[in-house]
Amino acid sequence: MNIELLKNLCSLNGISGDEANVRKYIISQIRNNATTIKTDNMGNLIAFKKGKKTPNKKLMISAHMDEVGFIVTDITRDGFLKFTEVGGIDRRVVMGKTVSVGKDNINGVICAKPVHLLDSDERDKIASYSSMCIDIGAKDKAEAMSAVNLGDSVSFSSPFICEKNIIIGKAIDDRAGCMMMIEMINSDLEYDMWFSFVVQEEVGLRGSKCAVYDVEPDLAIVIEATTAADIPNVEPCKQVCNVGDGAVISFMDRRTIYDKQLVKLAMKCGKENGVKAQLKKAVAGGNDAGAIHSSKSGVRTVAVSVPCRYLHSCCGLIADSDLYAVAVTVKAIANAILSDCI
Repeated sequence: MNIELLKNLCSLNGISGDEANVRKYIISQIRNNATTIKTDNMGNLIAFKKGKKTPNKKLMISAHMDEVGFIVTDITRDGFLKFTEVGGIDRRVVMGKTVSVGKDNINGVICAKPVHLLDSDERDKIASYSSMCIDIGAKDKAEAMSAVNLGDSVSFSSPFICEKNIIIGKAIDDRAGCMMMIEMINSDLEYDMWFSFVVQEEVGLRGSKCAVYDVEPDLAIVIEATTAADIPNVEPCKQVCNVGDGAVISFMDRRTIYDKQLVKLAMKCGKENGVKAQLKKAVAGGNDAGAIHSSKSGVRTVAVSVPCRYLHSCCGLIADSDLYAVAVTVKAIANAILSDCI
């Protein structure tokens, strides 16, 4: 796996609705190998790659470019930024985090009333976003407004760390999927395939809803990152999936009941190609499959995910072996589907 490519993707800022930098970088990586590339009105990047053979079915592989973050809603007279979340973020992990604000990447820190000034009742509560601010070191509103505008995007500032077999970084959800699709486009494919790098997944699967109408696939593979709760104080039956146990195959979530034949095929493909695969042990969350599988007359869809601890926070943790397992499984599923295996 090209870990340097993943590092570059995760280092880019691209919250929902502000994915332009991510899209521009992806285009730079695939322009020499994709047969066609287009950007639709929503901002989705749709690429077609000609393979050695033209199959009887049209397959779309999809991953989202956006990450969770915040947006500036007001600036106080003292020069602090008020904000709200973009996508679902656990407020417990927000306080004290460093962030990057706006197109000029202004550095800031998320702050609230200091802990030593809280009364006993306040200490037991999670601070609301309305009680938090972003401190960019401005002396007053005028100075803050010279650097920041209302509506500016705010992303977590987090280092990308790769040590031994563990990778830690922001936006692994779902730049990991984008990385795998880039690598597929830049490889020799056995069959023609369509790829959709979609926007605004974190705020309601909006981009994929448009992309699927453009491509009109018969089948789809969604590459994602999903919650791994294999940490202390979580019962094994509630851990969802495990880091190090390979590609995660979902049979149902809050938006999709997955095609049962494709679920079986995914598990089979992983094992037959020498990588681990695990079934997701929870009916929770959702991904772009929710919009894709129910479009037009229906699209047979499967989701293959990287198990990721601390999803929707300033940093996720994954195993490089799981990245590899997902990449191998996705390619095997695609070839099996297009060879008329199902």
